[in-house]
This record gives sequence, structure tokens and C-alpha cells, in this order.
Amino acid sequence: MKIDTVELNTMAVRVSQYPEDNLPEFLLCGRSNVGKSSFINTLLARKNFARTSATPGKTQTLNFYLCNNAFFLVDVPGYGYAAVDKQKQKKFGLMIEEYIKTRENLKRVFMLVDFRHKPSEDDILMLNFLRYYDMPVTIIATKYDKVNTNQRIRLEKLLKETLNLNENDSFITFSSVTKKGREEVFDLISKELN
Repeated sequence: MKIDTVELNTMAVRVSQYPEDNLPEFLLCGRSNVGKSSFINTLLARKNFARTSATPGKTQTLNFYLCNNAFFLVDVPGYGYAAVDKQKQKKFGLMIEEYIKTRENLKRVFMLVDFRHKPSEDDILMLNFLRYYDMPVTIIATKYDKVNTNQRIRLEKLLKETLNLNENDSFITFSSVTKKGREEVFDLISKELN
């Protein structure tokens, strides 16, 4: 798959602002600073389409990226960033929950976790929330290239055990540097589009 055209089509904070063209949607979620913007830019093969920032917590709306006029990548605010006050975190949580509970054309959630670190309580809560609503989820383990080869097996085992994943769960190791995992993500998207 190749992304020929992409535009930031909609920035929404409530249901009434979501796009109405009923195209398939793929949600991207994860902790602040997990590498969501780099993930998006790697998929789109664009350098700075999604703004990467030194300050986590920049995304404050649901951002609908229209790709090839065929589907949306939906980026939501990162969770678990301490500098975002509790009130705002709660608002983000409700905004994401409303989207997941009401959106019928949501096909799959790509949940990003940092391959280098044990998943946090927030990661576990998020995954359990998605499972509760019976969402198809793929765990994307980002920053794979930053881990040396002899630590990879141990860290993958820790990640899978912490998130209680089994062999049937969808899991992809990803690197925005080497582009590892990009084609696997596109394969999953393509299956939903056919």
C-alpha cells in the first residue's frame, strides 16, 4: 500500500464534529511520547505531516487524517502525561471513550507502546477498556530499533506478559527509523478495506 494523498480532514472534540462520509477508520492511541506522530509520518511517508513535539501532550483533539480518499487514521490525545492537569486528562478520556463507543466505522485500534519499557498501568487500563468494548486491537511496539538485539527477546516477553497477550493477539514491532512493521500495518488496513 502507498499513501498518495493525505489531508488533516477534521479536528473534533465531540460526535457532532466527526466526518460523515462513513469511511473505514483506524484509531491510533498510546501514552504521550510513545511515538504516535513518528508512527503516522512513517505510514504516510511524509517527514513532518503529524507534528512531532519535544513537549508531550500536544494533541488535544481527535485528528482525522483522510488517506487516499479511502480511509481515516484517527489520532487521539496521548494518555498518562503528568503535566496535563487531571481535569483535562478526564476530558480527553471521555472524548476517546465517546468515540470508541459510538463509532460504527471504527475498524481497528492500533495501540502504541514503547518497546523499551514495561507497559504502564495506563497501558493496561487502555487495553482492558478496548477489550471490554470488543475492539479489534493491534499492539504496536514502537522504538524497536533503539533496543540492542540481545535484549529484544526479554523485552518482548515482558511486554506480552504485562499486557496479558496470547499468540492470537495482534502484535507488531515497529521502527520509524528502519520502517520495520510498516507493511504489516498496511496489510491489516488493506484487509479491512477489501
